[in-house]
Amino acid sequence: MIRWAVIFLVIGLVMAVLGFGGIGGAFIDIAKILFFIAVAIFVVLLILGVIAGKKISGG
Repeated sequence: MIRWAVIFLVIGLVMAVLGFGGIGGAFIDIAKILFFIAVAIFVVLLILGVIAGKKISGG
C-alpha cells in the first residue's frame, strides 16, 4: 500500500509541475489517504502481534 501511495504522490507532483494542479492535488490527496490507511493497518497488526506474542510466551 505504501508503494501505491508513493506512485500517486509522484504522479501528482509531476502533474502539478506540468500545470495540472487540480488533478495533481487530487492525486496527492489520494496518496495521503493511502499512506494513513497503511500506517493504521501497520499499527493494528503491530498491536495484535504483541498481544499474540505475549499469549504464546505464557506471560
